[in-house]
Amino acid sequence: VLMDIRMPVMEGIAATRAIVADETLAEVKVLILTTFELDEYVVDAVRAGASCCLGQGVAPADLLQGIRVVAAGEALLSPRATAAVIAQVAAATSSSGPATVPGLLDRLTERERDVVALVAHGLSNDEIAARLIVSSLTAKTHVNRAMTKLGARDRAQLVVLAFRSGLVRPGDPLP
Repeated sequence: VLMDIRMPVMEGIAATRAIVADETLAEVKVLILTTFELDEYVVDAVRAGASCCLGQGVAPADLLQGIRVVAAGEALLSPRATAAVIAQVAAATSSSGPATVPGLLDRLTERERDVVALVAHGLSNDEIAARLIVSSLTAKTHVNRAMTKLGARDRAQLVVLAFRSGLVRPGDPLP
C-alpha cells in the first residue's frame, strides 16, 4: 500500500496500524510517502508497522526501488527518515540512561549481532555480504534469523532494537 500520512478520513499512521493489525492482511506491506519527514511522524510510522518511509520529493526511480524493496519483504527508510529514527532513539537513550533491553541480544549468535549492527548502520544485504565476505543469500539468512529471534517485523525494527539494546549508539563507526 502506498500511504500518505495526512489523509482526510483517517490519518495514514492510523490506517497503517489498522492494516498491520489485521491478520487477513499479513502479506500487505505499507510504504509511507509523505512531505512530513519529521521525527515524530517517521517514528510513529515505523512503530505502526510501515516498511518504508520516503519523502514526496523522492526521484521516481528511487520510489520504484522502494516499492521493490518493500515487495521483497525488506524495509527502507530515506536518509532523512533514518536520521529521525536514530535521533529519536538517541534522545530516549540520553534522557533515561541506556535504553537497554536486558538479555535481548543473548538470543543472537555473534555473527547475527554483527549483522544487526550493520543493518542498523543502513547497509543492504549485498553490502553486508561484501563486508563479511559471505554470499548475499547468507547475509539475508542472518538478517531473517535475527528478525525472527528478536520478534522484529522488518529491518526498521531491527534498527530500533539495535539502538535500544545498546548494540549500536549514534555516531558509532561501522563495525
